Amino acid sequence: MPELSSKVNIFTDSVIRRMTRISEAYGAINLSQGFPDFDPPKEILDALAYAAYNGPHQYTFTYGSYNLRSALAKKHGKAINRTIDPDMEVLVTCGGTEAMMSAMMTICNPGDNVIIFSPYYENYRADTILSGANPIIVPLNPPDYSFDKQVLEDAFRNNVKAIIVCNPSNPTGKVFTTEELEFIGHLALRYDAYVITDEVYEHIIYEPFHHVHMAGLPDMFEHTITCSSLSKTYSITGWRLGYLIGPEKVIESAKKVHDFLTICAPAPLQEAACVGVNFGESYYKDLQRKYTEKRNYFCRRLDEIGLRHNTPQGTYFVMMDISEFLSMDKFKGWTDLQFCEWMIMEIGVAAVPGSSFFMEPVNNLIRLHFARSMDTLDEVLNRLEKLGRYLHR
Repeated sequence: MPELSSKVNIFTDSVIRRMTRISEAYGAINLSQGFPDFDPPKEILDALAYAAYNGPHQYTFTYGSYNLRSALAKKHGKAINRTIDPDMEVLVTCGGTEAMMSAMMTICNPGDNVIIFSPYYENYRADTILSGANPIIVPLNPPDYSFDKQVLEDAFRNNVKAIIVCNPSNPTGKVFTTEELEFIGHLALRYDAYVITDEVYEHIIYEPFHHVHMAGLPDMFEHTITCSSLSKTYSITGWRLGYLIGPEKVIESAKKVHDFLTICAPAPLQEAACVGVNFGESYYKDLQRKYTEKRNYFCRRLDEIGLRHNTPQGTYFVMMDISEFLSMDKFKGWTDLQFCEWMIMEIGVAAVPGSSFFMEPVNNLIRLHFARSMDTLDEVLNRLEKLGRYLHR
Protein backbone atom coordinates (compact mmCIF):
# COMPACT_ATOMS: atom_id res chain seq x y z
CA MET A 1 0.00 0.00 0.00
CA PRO A 2 1.14 3.60 -0.51
CA GLU A 3 2.61 5.31 2.54
CA LEU A 4 0.36 7.37 4.78
CA SER A 5 0.98 11.01 5.60
CA SER A 6 4.09 11.47 7.74
CA LYS A 7 2.17 14.01 9.83
CA VAL A 8 0.10 11.35 11.60
CA ASN A 9 3.21 9.67 12.99
CA ILE A 10 4.32 12.82 14.80
CA PHE A 11 1.56 12.61 17.44
CA THR A 12 -0.54 9.89 19.06
CA ASP A 13 -4.27 9.54 19.38
CA SER A 14 -5.87 11.60 22.13
CA VAL A 15 -4.68 10.27 25.49
CA ILE A 16 -7.70 11.91 27.13
CA ARG A 17 -10.19 10.04 24.97
CA ARG A 18 -8.12 6.85 25.31
CA MET A 19 -8.45 7.03 29.09
CA THR A 20 -12.22 7.39 28.69
CA ARG A 21 -12.33 4.18 26.67
CA ILE A 22 -10.30 2.30 29.30
CA SER A 23 -12.49 3.75 32.05
CA GLU A 24 -15.61 2.50 30.29
CA ALA A 25 -14.10 -0.97 29.89
CA TYR A 26 -13.46 -1.29 33.66
CA GLY A 27 -16.50 0.59 34.94
CA ALA A 28 -14.45 3.31 36.62
CA ILE A 29 -15.70 6.81 37.40
CA ASN A 30 -14.38 8.93 34.58
CA LEU A 31 -12.55 12.05 35.78
CA SER A 32 -10.35 12.09 32.67
CA GLN A 33 -12.42 13.55 29.83
CA GLY A 34 -13.90 16.83 30.97
CA PHE A 35 -17.65 16.61 30.63
CA PRO A 36 -20.33 16.95 33.34
CA ASP A 37 -22.70 14.21 34.45
CA PHE A 38 -25.62 16.61 35.04
CA ASP A 39 -28.20 18.00 32.62
CA PRO A 40 -28.07 21.29 30.71
CA PRO A 41 -30.38 24.11 31.88
CA LYS A 42 -34.07 23.26 31.45
CA GLU A 43 -34.64 26.31 29.25
CA ILE A 44 -32.17 24.96 26.68
CA LEU A 45 -33.70 21.48 26.79
CA ASP A 46 -37.19 22.96 26.28
CA ALA A 47 -35.88 24.90 23.27
CA LEU A 48 -34.37 21.70 21.89
CA ALA A 49 -37.69 19.88 22.29
CA TYR A 50 -39.40 22.67 20.35
CA ALA A 51 -36.74 22.54 17.60
CA ALA A 52 -37.14 18.76 17.37
CA TYR A 53 -40.72 19.16 16.19
CA ASN A 54 -40.58 22.56 14.50
CA GLY A 55 -37.10 22.65 12.98
CA PRO A 56 -34.91 23.74 11.41
CA HIS A 57 -33.74 20.28 10.32
CA GLN A 58 -31.84 21.07 7.12
CA TYR A 59 -28.54 22.80 6.38
CA THR A 60 -28.26 26.28 7.80
CA PHE A 61 -25.88 28.92 6.48
CA THR A 62 -22.41 27.41 6.53
CA TYR A 63 -21.16 30.07 8.92
CA GLY A 64 -24.01 29.62 11.41
CA SER A 65 -27.66 30.52 11.90
CA TYR A 66 -28.33 34.23 12.08
CA ASN A 67 -29.98 33.92 15.48
CA LEU A 68 -26.96 32.24 17.06
CA ARG A 69 -24.43 34.52 15.40
CA SER A 70 -26.39 37.55 16.57
CA ALA A 71 -26.58 36.23 20.13
CA LEU A 72 -22.85 35.48 20.18
CA ALA A 73 -22.01 38.89 18.72
CA LYS A 74 -24.10 40.63 21.36
CA LYS A 75 -22.67 38.59 24.26
CA HIS A 76 -19.03 38.88 23.20
CA GLY A 77 -19.39 42.51 22.13
CA LYS A 78 -20.66 43.41 25.59
CA ALA A 79 -17.71 41.59 27.17
CA ILE A 80 -15.08 43.45 25.13
CA ASN A 81 -16.97 46.76 24.81
CA ARG A 82 -17.07 46.63 21.02
CA THR A 83 -19.79 46.18 18.41
CA ILE A 84 -19.34 42.78 16.73
CA ASP A 85 -20.73 42.27 13.23
CA PRO A 86 -22.60 38.92 13.31
CA ASP A 87 -22.28 38.55 9.53
CA MET A 88 -18.60 39.40 9.08
CA GLU A 89 -16.90 38.72 12.43
CA VAL A 90 -18.58 35.54 13.77
CA LEU A 91 -18.32 31.94 12.55
CA VAL A 92 -20.18 29.03 14.19
CA THR A 93 -18.23 25.75 14.08
CA CYS A 94 -18.63 22.11 15.08
CA GLY A 95 -17.23 22.57 18.57
CA GLY A 96 -14.27 24.51 19.87
CA THR A 97 -12.02 21.82 18.39
CA GLU A 98 -13.03 22.75 14.85
CA ALA A 99 -12.86 26.44 15.73
CA MET A 100 -9.19 26.06 16.65
CA MET A 101 -8.43 23.90 13.60
CA SER A 102 -10.18 26.35 11.27
CA ALA A 103 -8.24 29.25 12.76
CA MET A 104 -4.93 27.45 12.38
CA MET A 105 -5.60 26.36 8.80
CA THR A 106 -6.73 29.89 7.91
CA ILE A 107 -3.62 31.72 9.03
CA CYS A 108 -0.81 29.14 8.73
CA ASN A 109 1.31 28.35 5.70
CA PRO A 110 3.59 25.29 5.65
CA GLY A 111 6.67 26.03 7.71
CA ASP A 112 5.16 28.85 9.79
CA ASN A 113 6.01 28.92 13.50
CA VAL A 114 3.36 28.92 16.22
CA ILE A 115 4.08 29.42 19.94
CA ILE A 116 2.40 27.02 22.36
CA PHE A 117 2.67 27.29 26.13
CA SER A 118 3.53 24.03 27.92
CA PRO A 119 1.61 22.44 29.58
CA TYR A 120 -1.04 22.68 26.87
CA TYR A 121 -4.31 21.09 25.85
CA GLU A 122 -3.15 18.16 23.72
CA ASN A 123 -4.99 19.24 20.55
CA TYR A 124 -2.85 22.36 20.09
CA ARG A 125 0.30 20.58 19.04
CA ALA A 126 -1.63 18.27 16.72
CA ASP A 127 -3.50 21.22 15.20
CA THR A 128 -0.23 23.01 14.56
CA ILE A 129 1.30 20.00 12.82
CA LEU A 130 -1.84 19.23 10.79
CA SER A 131 -1.92 22.82 9.54
CA GLY A 132 1.68 22.47 8.34
CA ALA A 133 3.21 24.72 10.99
CA ASN A 134 5.97 24.14 13.53
CA PRO A 135 5.25 24.37 17.27
CA ILE A 136 7.62 26.47 19.38
CA ILE A 137 7.25 25.55 23.04
CA VAL A 138 7.45 28.10 25.85
CA PRO A 139 7.20 26.65 29.37
CA LEU A 140 4.76 27.81 32.02
CA ASN A 141 6.58 27.57 35.32
CA PRO A 142 4.95 26.04 38.42
CA PRO A 143 3.57 26.59 40.95
CA ASP A 144 1.73 29.62 39.45
CA TYR A 145 2.46 28.61 35.84
CA SER A 146 3.81 32.02 34.90
CA PHE A 147 6.05 32.52 31.88
CA ASP A 148 9.50 34.04 31.59
CA LYS A 149 9.10 37.25 29.59
CA GLN A 150 12.53 36.99 28.01
CA VAL A 151 11.98 33.38 26.95
CA LEU A 152 8.66 34.36 25.39
CA GLU A 153 10.13 37.28 23.47
CA ASP A 154 13.00 35.09 22.25
CA ALA A 155 10.36 32.72 20.86
CA PHE A 156 8.60 35.58 19.07
CA ARG A 157 11.86 36.46 17.32
CA ASN A 158 11.56 33.23 15.30
CA ASN A 159 9.31 34.82 12.65
CA VAL A 160 6.24 33.60 14.53
CA LYS A 161 2.81 33.62 12.84
CA ALA A 162 0.75 33.13 16.02
CA ILE A 163 0.66 32.23 19.69
CA ILE A 164 -2.05 30.06 21.26
CA VAL A 165 -3.28 31.20 24.67
CA CYS A 166 -5.72 29.02 26.62
CA ASN A 167 -7.32 31.23 29.26
CA PRO A 168 -8.34 29.87 31.74
CA SER A 169 -5.81 27.18 31.01
CA ASN A 170 -6.45 23.50 30.49
CA PRO A 171 -4.90 21.51 32.22
CA THR A 172 -3.53 23.75 34.99
CA GLY A 173 -6.50 26.01 35.74
CA LYS A 174 -4.25 29.07 35.42
CA VAL A 175 -5.96 32.40 34.77
CA PHE A 176 -3.72 34.81 32.90
CA THR A 177 -3.49 38.24 34.51
CA THR A 178 -4.16 41.49 32.69
CA GLU A 179 -0.45 42.30 32.88
CA GLU A 180 0.50 38.94 31.34
CA LEU A 181 -2.01 39.32 28.52
CA GLU A 182 -0.90 42.90 27.85
CA PHE A 183 2.69 41.69 27.53
CA ILE A 184 1.66 38.91 25.13
CA GLY A 185 -0.36 41.44 23.15
CA HIS A 186 2.58 43.85 23.06
CA LEU A 187 4.78 41.14 21.56
CA ALA A 188 2.10 40.14 19.05
CA LEU A 189 1.85 43.73 17.84
CA ARG A 190 5.60 44.25 17.82
CA TYR A 191 6.31 41.07 15.85
CA ASP A 192 3.10 41.23 13.77
CA ALA A 193 1.63 37.93 14.95
CA TYR A 194 -1.86 36.69 15.75
CA VAL A 195 -3.02 35.66 19.20
CA ILE A 196 -5.35 32.66 19.01
CA THR A 197 -7.21 32.41 22.29
CA ASP A 198 -9.10 29.40 23.63
CA GLU A 199 -11.65 30.83 26.06
CA VAL A 200 -13.88 27.79 26.55
CA TYR A 201 -13.74 28.10 30.36
CA GLU A 202 -14.21 31.88 30.59
CA HIS A 203 -17.22 31.54 32.91
CA ILE A 204 -15.73 28.84 35.17
CA ILE A 205 -13.43 31.01 37.22
CA TYR A 206 -12.88 31.51 40.94
CA GLU A 207 -12.56 34.66 43.01
CA PRO A 208 -10.46 36.72 43.32
CA PHE A 209 -9.49 35.86 39.74
CA HIS A 210 -11.35 37.21 36.73
CA HIS A 211 -11.31 36.63 33.02
CA VAL A 212 -9.80 39.20 30.66
CA HIS A 213 -10.53 38.93 26.95
CA MET A 214 -7.42 39.41 24.82
CA ALA A 215 -9.59 40.87 22.04
CA GLY A 216 -10.78 43.59 24.42
CA LEU A 217 -7.30 44.96 25.14
CA PRO A 218 -6.23 48.14 23.29
CA ASP A 219 -5.38 47.55 19.60
CA MET A 220 -5.75 43.78 19.95
CA PHE A 221 -9.03 42.96 18.19
CA GLU A 222 -7.41 42.97 14.74
CA HIS A 223 -4.67 40.63 15.99
CA THR A 224 -6.86 38.26 18.02
CA ILE A 225 -8.82 35.20 16.91
CA THR A 226 -11.11 34.13 19.75
CA CYS A 227 -11.99 30.43 19.78
CA SER A 228 -14.65 29.23 22.15
CA SER A 229 -17.45 26.76 22.69
CA LEU A 230 -20.84 26.47 24.33
CA SER A 231 -19.95 23.01 25.67
CA LYS A 232 -18.69 23.79 29.15
CA THR A 233 -20.70 26.91 29.97
CA TYR A 234 -24.05 25.24 29.26
CA SER A 235 -23.12 21.58 29.93
CA ILE A 236 -23.73 20.52 26.31
CA THR A 237 -20.38 19.00 25.33
CA GLY A 238 -22.09 16.49 23.02
CA TRP A 239 -23.82 19.20 20.99
CA ARG A 240 -20.50 20.23 19.38
CA LEU A 241 -21.18 23.95 19.06
CA GLY A 242 -18.19 26.26 18.93
CA TYR A 243 -17.36 29.57 17.34
CA LEU A 244 -14.71 31.97 16.11
CA ILE A 245 -14.84 35.72 16.61
CA GLY A 246 -12.24 37.95 15.00
CA PRO A 247 -11.42 40.54 12.37
CA GLU A 248 -13.39 40.36 9.12
CA LYS A 249 -10.36 39.42 7.01
CA VAL A 250 -9.71 36.33 9.15
CA ILE A 251 -13.32 35.24 9.60
CA GLU A 252 -14.17 35.55 5.90
CA SER A 253 -11.27 33.23 5.07
CA ALA A 254 -12.06 30.87 7.96
CA LYS A 255 -15.59 30.48 6.57
CA LYS A 256 -14.11 28.82 3.48
CA VAL A 257 -12.05 26.39 5.57
CA HIS A 258 -15.06 25.57 7.75
CA ASP A 259 -17.32 25.10 4.71
CA PHE A 260 -15.14 22.34 3.31
CA LEU A 261 -14.42 20.74 6.69
CA THR A 262 -17.96 20.35 8.04
CA ILE A 263 -20.37 22.53 5.97
CA CYS A 264 -22.28 23.68 9.07
CA ALA A 265 -22.97 22.93 12.71
CA PRO A 266 -26.24 21.10 13.56
CA ALA A 267 -29.14 23.44 12.70
CA PRO A 268 -31.67 22.49 15.46
CA LEU A 269 -28.97 22.57 18.14
CA GLN A 270 -27.92 26.05 17.08
CA GLU A 271 -31.46 27.35 17.53
CA ALA A 272 -31.86 25.69 20.94
CA ALA A 273 -28.48 27.00 22.14
CA CYS A 274 -29.53 30.60 21.43
CA VAL A 275 -31.59 30.46 24.62
CA GLY A 276 -28.45 29.83 26.67
CA VAL A 277 -26.32 32.46 24.95
CA ASN A 278 -29.04 35.01 25.76
CA PHE A 279 -29.07 34.17 29.49
CA GLY A 280 -28.57 37.10 31.85
CA GLU A 281 -25.71 37.61 34.30
CA SER A 282 -27.46 35.67 37.05
CA TYR A 283 -26.89 32.40 35.16
CA TYR A 284 -23.12 32.91 35.02
CA LYS A 285 -22.94 33.92 38.67
CA ASP A 286 -24.82 30.77 39.62
CA LEU A 287 -22.50 28.69 37.43
CA GLN A 288 -19.51 30.22 39.20
CA ARG A 289 -21.06 29.55 42.59
CA LYS A 290 -21.81 25.92 41.71
CA TYR A 291 -18.30 25.18 40.45
CA THR A 292 -16.69 27.08 43.34
CA GLU A 293 -18.54 24.77 45.74
CA LYS A 294 -17.35 21.71 43.82
CA ARG A 295 -13.75 22.93 43.64
CA ASN A 296 -13.55 23.79 47.31
CA TYR A 297 -15.08 20.48 48.38
CA PHE A 298 -12.95 18.39 46.03
CA CYS A 299 -9.69 20.10 47.02
CA ARG A 300 -10.50 19.98 50.74
CA ARG A 301 -11.16 16.26 50.63
CA LEU A 302 -7.96 15.66 48.63
CA ASP A 303 -6.10 17.54 51.38
CA GLU A 304 -7.73 15.40 54.07
CA ILE A 305 -6.74 12.23 52.20
CA GLY A 306 -3.18 13.55 51.88
CA LEU A 307 -3.05 13.77 48.10
CA ARG A 308 -0.96 16.66 46.81
CA HIS A 309 -2.50 18.92 44.16
CA ASN A 310 -2.76 22.45 42.83
CA THR A 311 -5.81 24.64 43.39
CA PRO A 312 -7.16 25.85 40.04
CA GLN A 313 -7.91 29.52 39.48
CA GLY A 314 -10.36 28.58 36.72
CA THR A 315 -11.67 25.53 34.79
CA TYR A 316 -12.74 22.33 36.58
CA PHE A 317 -9.37 20.57 36.47
CA VAL A 318 -6.96 19.66 39.25
CA MET A 319 -3.37 18.54 38.73
CA MET A 320 -2.39 15.91 41.31
CA ASP A 321 1.26 15.21 42.12
CA ILE A 322 2.00 11.46 42.25
CA SER A 323 5.73 11.80 43.00
CA GLU A 324 5.36 10.10 46.40
CA PHE A 325 3.71 7.08 44.80
CA LEU A 326 6.28 6.75 42.02
CA SER A 327 9.05 6.63 44.65
CA MET A 328 7.48 3.55 46.31
CA ASP A 329 8.75 0.08 45.51
CA LYS A 330 5.34 -0.97 44.18
CA PHE A 331 5.33 1.78 41.54
CA LYS A 332 9.07 2.25 40.97
CA GLY A 333 9.89 2.66 37.29
CA TRP A 334 6.28 3.28 36.35
CA THR A 335 5.18 6.04 34.00
CA ASP A 336 2.24 8.30 34.76
CA LEU A 337 0.29 6.43 32.06
CA GLN A 338 0.89 3.10 33.84
CA PHE A 339 -0.18 4.69 37.12
CA CYS A 340 -3.41 6.01 35.56
CA GLU A 341 -4.19 2.60 34.08
CA TRP A 342 -3.60 1.00 37.51
CA MET A 343 -5.86 3.63 39.13
CA ILE A 344 -8.68 2.72 36.77
CA MET A 345 -8.40 -0.99 37.50
CA GLU A 346 -7.61 -0.88 41.25
CA ILE A 347 -9.07 2.39 42.54
CA GLY A 348 -11.96 2.75 40.09
CA VAL A 349 -11.16 6.36 39.13
CA ALA A 350 -9.91 7.53 35.72
CA ALA A 351 -7.42 10.39 35.35
CA VAL A 352 -5.23 11.70 32.53
CA PRO A 353 -1.44 11.22 32.63
CA GLY A 354 0.09 14.68 32.83
CA SER A 355 2.84 13.84 30.34
CA SER A 356 0.27 14.18 27.54
CA PHE A 357 0.14 17.94 28.25
CA PHE A 358 3.89 18.62 28.33
CA MET A 359 6.71 18.73 25.82
CA GLU A 360 9.10 18.56 28.77
CA PRO A 361 9.73 15.13 30.36
CA VAL A 362 7.12 15.50 33.13
CA ASN A 363 5.98 12.18 34.61
CA ASN A 364 4.75 13.06 38.11
CA LEU A 365 1.39 14.72 37.47
CA ILE A 366 -2.09 13.47 36.60
CA ARG A 367 -5.19 15.51 35.76
CA LEU A 368 -8.58 14.99 37.43
CA HIS A 369 -11.78 16.98 36.93
CA PHE A 370 -14.68 17.76 39.25
CA ALA A 371 -17.52 18.49 36.78
CA ARG A 372 -19.63 15.87 38.51
CA SER A 373 -22.60 15.85 40.85
CA MET A 374 -21.80 16.06 44.55
CA ASP A 375 -22.93 12.46 45.00
CA THR A 376 -20.50 11.32 42.32
CA LEU A 377 -17.69 13.39 43.83
CA ASP A 378 -18.38 11.78 47.20
CA GLU A 379 -18.01 8.33 45.67
CA VAL A 380 -14.83 9.36 43.83
CA LEU A 381 -13.25 10.72 47.00
CA ASN A 382 -14.25 7.63 48.97
CA ARG A 383 -12.42 5.55 46.36
CA LEU A 384 -9.42 7.88 46.46
CA GLU A 385 -9.16 7.26 50.19
CA LYS A 386 -7.92 3.79 49.22
CA LEU A 387 -5.21 5.48 47.16
CA GLY A 388 -4.32 7.69 50.10
CA ARG A 389 -3.81 4.67 52.35
CA TYR A 390 -0.76 3.72 50.26
CA LEU A 391 0.92 6.84 51.68
CA HIS A 392 0.52 5.65 55.26
CA ARG A 393 1.70 2.06 55.00
